[in-house]
Amino acid sequence: MKAFVFPGQGAQFVGMGKDLYESNPTAKEMFEKANEILGFRITDLMFEGTDEDLRQTKVTQPAIFLHSVILAKTMGEEFDPAMTAGHSLGEFSALVAAGALSFEDGLRLVSARAQAMQKACEINPSTMAAVIALPDEKVEEICAGVDGTVVCANYNCPGQLVISGETEAIAKACELLKAAGAKRALPLKVGGGFHSPCMEPARAELAEAIEKTEFHTPAVPVYQNVDAKPHTDPAEIKANLVAQLTAPVRWTQSVKNMVADGAAEFIEVGPGKVLQGLVAKIAPGTPTAGRQ
Repeated sequence: MKAFVFPGQGAQFVGMGKDLYESNPTAKEMFEKANEILGFRITDLMFEGTDEDLRQTKVTQPAIFLHSVILAKTMGEEFDPAMTAGHSLGEFSALVAAGALSFEDGLRLVSARAQAMQKACEINPSTMAAVIALPDEKVEEICAGVDGTVVCANYNCPGQLVISGETEAIAKACELLKAAGAKRALPLKVGGGFHSPCMEPARAELAEAIEKTEFHTPAVPVYQNVDAKPHTDPAEIKANLVAQLTAPVRWTQSVKNMVADGAAEFIEVGPGKVLQGLVAKIAPGTPTAGRQ
């Protein structure tokens, strides 16, 4: 059984999707449709922009979504998942690829999500930090003891966790984590404290957009970030997508559950190779491949 997985924010690079646009008429049509929906030529920023252009949240998230989804749509019979999953933003790509959302509605939601998150970042200064080589339980315990908002946000793989929260609380947590033996506790260059209570204003805004959007039963189960479990019920999928903004990404648990449910190969669709590396650490020996 094949599991197709989709990357999240951070996987972007200048030139992403350009070969696809130039070589595949269906891809070109979908990219141009995206320019129309978004109201600006995101393709110009993806193909010829700068790293700084691509780091803008309103650009980053739709760009990664477009690269991933259009690639999946143009793979033909090669795209034959038994299950799908996506890391954070990638969950939207996974849902569109599995048929739970139309391409157009998925893009509109990703754009709304990006803009809502950007606004939430401006309300309350927040950030994230990567923590290396400390047990999850120890990281959780230290974060719980810090004044201010700081929580575990991404359970990426054993020994690699990302914390998220208010800027000052993250700085204090990094000090304590290093003192406790973390190999690294390093603030990340991100727009804000994603997957933490700092995103509450964005969660409320996104909930309204999701509620107005039509979801369908996907062709295959989608393993969602909030509980790492397979979902096919549209109402459950919508509720989990809303909760995802302020809840942790349980990637380690998702991959373990997919393997337990029969996944014998993981194929990453979209920019970068981050998820292939994480799968190799979570489920050593399980074959991985990528399409970008």
